[in-house]
Amino acid sequence: MKVNKLENDSAFTGNLPKGCSYCTLGAKMVLLVTGRCEGTCWYCPLSKEKKDKNIVYANELLTTGEEDVIQEAKDIGALGTGITGGDPLVTDNTFAYIGALKEAFGDDHHIHLYTQVTDIDKIRRACQMGLDEIRFHPPVETWNNIEETEYPHIVHELRKYPIDVGIEIPSIPFLREETLHLLKILGPLVDFVNLNELEFSSTNWEELLSRGFNEKSDISSAARGSQEFATYLMTIDHGTSVHYCSASFKDGIQLRKRIMRRAQRVVREWEIITDDGTLVKGIISCQRPEEMIKLLVKDYDVPAEKLWHDVSKDRIEIYLPILEDIAPKLDEECYGIEVYPTADALEVERWPMAEKKR
Repeated sequence: MKVNKLENDSAFTGNLPKGCSYCTLGAKMVLLVTGRCEGTCWYCPLSKEKKDKNIVYANELLTTGEEDVIQEAKDIGALGTGITGGDPLVTDNTFAYIGALKEAFGDDHHIHLYTQVTDIDKIRRACQMGLDEIRFHPPVETWNNIEETEYPHIVHELRKYPIDVGIEIPSIPFLREETLHLLKILGPLVDFVNLNELEFSSTNWEELLSRGFNEKSDISSAARGSQEFATYLMTIDHGTSVHYCSASFKDGIQLRKRIMRRAQRVVREWEIITDDGTLVKGIISCQRPEEMIKLLVKDYDVPAEKLWHDVSKDRIEIYLPILEDIAPKLDEECYGIEVYPTADALEVERWPMAEKKR
């Protein structure tokens, strides 16, 4: 099998799934429509804040409705959306979101969805709303007898729709025979197989440790042996394309590119985009921000468009090179900060600009 290399050890044989091709550009919005799921996968990495919760996240944004979702898609210039959970098909809200995204961005907005659900009526409904790609995640306990489940029948039924059908599972070395059996049965029936590198998270680490897994390095959350098993699986002809996605590809390539796309669209006059897609700016912490802004404009000739009063954090944000120049003259706490351009504006670093004037 010819293996095509991607960045950070990811690779594929055959054709890269269309949904994944958008992810490699950072152009897919991640839409978590629910934290609920009927499965009990021991390796599930979903955080405590999301697991089993009726919440909706568009990337890092906790949303309040369809308008938030559409705006986040615009903010990253999304060419598509990956709908995830929990399991998206345990809630009817999924169908509404598929419809809203297609209405807002047109049929070319590519939507893929992950699920364990085998309710053919729900799956048909998703297809009718415009779903472009479905990725089944059969429970581990079914892999060794997958031919006795509904999955082969459902895949056959979906050939009536213009939809790509795939299997997406983690690469678990000690389930070698079960994985090979699953791919032997379903591989020839589907358009692709996705193998994800097994990862440690705050919610699954005890389960992974209890099964003998360790992190593969001091700087990685990936489980040792998962990549090697996926590499082995890619040497076998499973009757379909196979894509291996490494943990470092998700964090180092996909996420970084998505962050850069968002930074380029949301950056403001007083912010600077770094090579990593983060934003740097100055901040002034003071008692009377509005009065300070007037002073800065009048006495220090700071352009008004290079300033902003962040009411939620009760501080002034200012163009960093300007603050570097005037900070020694101010009797206020002045800092430079670096933040992600995401909805949660996670702070990466903060440093003092100058000692307070005595």
